[in-house]
Amino acid sequence: MRRVVTGSDEPRASVWGVAGAVLVVALAVSACLPPPPPPKPPVLAAACAHTLVASIPGSIASSSLAETSGIAASRRVDGVWWVHNDSGDTARVFAIGNDGRDLGEYALASASAVDWEDIGAGPGPSAGVSYLYLADIGDNAQTRPSVQVYRVAEPLVDPTVSPGPPQTLNGVATLTFTYPDGPHDAEGFLVDPSTGQLFVVTKDLVGGVARVYRAPANLAGGTTTALTNVATVSLGMWQGVTGTDITPAGDVLALRSYLAVFLFPRTSGQTVGQAFAQPSCAGAAPPLGSATSASEPQGEAIGFSRNGRGYVTVSEGAHPSLHQFVAP
Repeated sequence: MRRVVTGSDEPRASVWGVAGAVLVVALAVSACLPPPPPPKPPVLAAACAHTLVASIPGSIASSSLAETSGIAASRRVDGVWWVHNDSGDTARVFAIGNDGRDLGEYALASASAVDWEDIGAGPGPSAGVSYLYLADIGDNAQTRPSVQVYRVAEPLVDPTVSPGPPQTLNGVATLTFTYPDGPHDAEGFLVDPSTGQLFVVTKDLVGGVARVYRAPANLAGGTTTALTNVATVSLGMWQGVTGTDITPAGDVLALRSYLAVFLFPRTSGQTVGQAFAQPSCAGAAPPLGSATSASEPQGEAIGFSRNGRGYVTVSEGAHPSLHQFVAP
């Protein structure tokens, strides 16, 4: 028996044919499109959206910290931050809590302090060990033929225990650096958590041009290394860099000045130099001055939290406030 095709069957077949063709084309196009970009890290997304939540969790309690110049979150335990003074102090570092309470004082054996300007925390020569890096890189007159960074294994601090007497950290490695283009004043230092490479960031107070120099990872103590210039960042007039940091995941870098905070994204596979070549987002920053506790008269330090969702800034001065900015 022969099947009779009615008038309604031909359009139905045509519709299904067109739909199938459209589906094939859509699948082919989607296969050719690049994957969507990964989401921004929370602290960067909040900074770009101007939604960082500001607070003052406390102030630095220790009277020995009168010129706080650097701050870094412990890589070993939550609730502990490492801070140090600017020039004029001995070679020592302090542990403080999230609210600024004193958690201990630690001298660095065999180290000296000409002009300590920043501190970093990150990997080093022994796998699985967290190290502190104290950057003696200040040079206001730009006359030092070399600068030093002191590396020492990070001690374990219990933030729930009252501090004991001052301690001494042994096994300090002295890393000496020279610039390829003559002396520079610098106040920024960071350790790449992915590679262990070390970075010094110079300070140009008036012009706001920061030069980023790199040193290899896992250098032997007692050696002298010529730094390599890997980036130049123009931040604008009066935006001299006074502190830097990188998230523990290595996906956001921060530069701060007396006036502002700049956050730079770093995608997977990028070097630190490449990250600094990208546009930045303006992070939240305390206003310059001393009118209120929300101000910073001389903002020197910035450090990302251990979970990377926010950062803390602090100024020089007696018992300065800790200013915290966190992604909601």
